[in-house]
Amino acid sequence: MRERLLLDCTLRDGGYINDWEFGHDNIVNIFERVICSGVDIIEIGFIDDRREFDINRSIMPDTDSIEKIYGRLKSGSTMVVGMIDYGTCDISHVKPCDESYIDGIRVIFKKEKMYDAMEYCGKLKTLGYKVFSQMVSITSYSDDELVEMTRLANNIMPYAVSIVDTYGLVNPEELKHIMSVLDENLDKEIIMGFHAHNNFQLGYVNATTALDYDTNRDILVDGTLYGMGKSAGNAPLELVAMYMNEHYGKKYIISEMQEAITSSVMEFQKKSPWGYQLFYYIAAANRVHPNYVSYLMNKRTLSITQVNEILKRIPEEEKLNKNMKLIEQLYVDYQTSECDDSKSLEALKEVFNDKEILVMGPGKNAVNYGDKVKDYVSKVNPVIISINYIPTVCHPNYMFVTNSTRFVQSVTKLHDDENKDIKIIASSNLKSSDKDWDYVVNYSSIIDEKARVQDHSMCMLLRVLTKCLPKRVGLAGFDGYNAQTINIFDEDKDIDYLEEKAKDLNLYATEFVKNSPLDIVFVTPSKYEIEVRNED
Repeated sequence: MRERLLLDCTLRDGGYINDWEFGHDNIVNIFERVICSGVDIIEIGFIDDRREFDINRSIMPDTDSIEKIYGRLKSGSTMVVGMIDYGTCDISHVKPCDESYIDGIRVIFKKEKMYDAMEYCGKLKTLGYKVFSQMVSITSYSDDELVEMTRLANNIMPYAVSIVDTYGLVNPEELKHIMSVLDENLDKEIIMGFHAHNNFQLGYVNATTALDYDTNRDILVDGTLYGMGKSAGNAPLELVAMYMNEHYGKKYIISEMQEAITSSVMEFQKKSPWGYQLFYYIAAANRVHPNYVSYLMNKRTLSITQVNEILKRIPEEEKLNKNMKLIEQLYVDYQTSECDDSKSLEALKEVFNDKEILVMGPGKNAVNYGDKVKDYVSKVNPVIISINYIPTVCHPNYMFVTNSTRFVQSVTKLHDDENKDIKIIASSNLKSSDKDWDYVVNYSSIIDEKARVQDHSMCMLLRVLTKCLPKRVGLAGFDGYNAQTINIFDEDKDIDYLEEKAKDLNLYATEFVKNSPLDIVFVTPSKYEIEVRNED
């Protein structure tokens, strides 16, 4: 068994949390603390020619920019490397190693780009750098493809070839198998590396498994301070270092890592938490790209069981490809459960025809303007329909249900004596319930598959009511969206995205209300009403 090495990539992989904007003081502090801790290699960020230089960010357009940020800092005996995502930095932006601050460059690439990427690695080696070839999404490689990768590597002889468990999918046994294939075929002078993610809470365990692999070659493992990294995070550098001190006689100074964590890392954890979460576990358990899970969970109409059922329908070849058109179609196909709703619609028309209707939404204004709602009910005596919940300011006659999760939260209340008279109008996408539906309407007939918001529950009910010809429809508790009221299962979505998403949702509902043939009035304030008035 030969050398065991530790690489810190906080300033690079941790940058997904904050768009690499650590601030110059934090960049310097993290760098100096990690250097003082004695790690073998430190990765100082991305080299990406699409980005402008910013002294506060650890993502830089060229190697000259690295000098501007780190040039005065002493690295001692620690190797300093940067990373290039193949295709994001032209070789012309990389100066020869003897003119650069860094000693090596790590190149990440997916298997479909491995031939071109390895050729690029060869060019970087010619420039004098220690080159690390990083195989992204290692679980997408077959054994034959791993062998082919080793053939390419043996021709170029990079400093290291690394296994990158991008989606945190491998367990220790799978990791040992992958390492065995590489170890058997890779030139013994090439270091074998491993980069973990923590979706299954296996980041640390897999890192120690890699370290303990019995081989006559050097092994390198990655970590980040406090496990900093997007989604479920990475193997915690300080824990891996402690393990290496105890089992491999290393002398890493853990207190220096802890100082960096408390002074420069924890503030980012408070703003954008990372670590084990159900969301990332679901993605890893189904071996799919997290974007598929975020799309389904952001719908907020599905139970976790239903999310898993849809994910299982993704073809094997598309699981890690972020094919959002595919997941949209799978969602609609899953939700669409055709039924003969003619009798339900006929019965609802008898109830609602030429009647005053009050539709109650879950917005805070339903309570904040509760007196106004009660006054409206007293004066108009409407038929009251709530959507996916039971309001407190007035007693609904009907509840329109489109959302499995929301309905589950109301089941107990529906069994209470005071709520037993509430009749349920359900969209046909709801699969089952311990309470029979009183009316069922076809899901596919009340959504707009071509719209940017297919299944807005208020719009779905208004489509039902359009078929029932009521006298007038009052809306209460439909406050509209803002960035704070949109919960997104995706840590990459910043405040600008959320504001744009809120604006889009509000505009869609506004246009729908404005163009509806129904006579609609707003009983409580709504962003939809404001927009309509501004346009008139």
